Amino acid sequence: VARYGCAACHEIKCVAHADSKVGPSLTAMREQSYVAGVLPNTAPNLIRWIQHPRAVDPQTAMPELGVSEREARDMAAYLYNQ
Repeated sequence: VARYGCAACHEIKCVAHADSKVGPSLTAMREQSYVAGVLPNTAPNLIRWIQHPRAVDPQTAMPELGVSEREARDMAAYLYNQ
């Protein structure tokens, strides 16, 4: 999460300087109904979003960051377990 600069746009619990309001808060992710407002909140959908946000929503401001599947799984697990 820190390596990909997620804190530049998102509020993320327990990540230094992750208090931005550009994108939605990622705190309490497991309690959200949707991922990015378009996908039901499941681990596979969050992983998909992290890896390829523009394939899910071409109008999103979230960039394609080149996150590997393993890294996306780890990021999703972190966000769900905060």
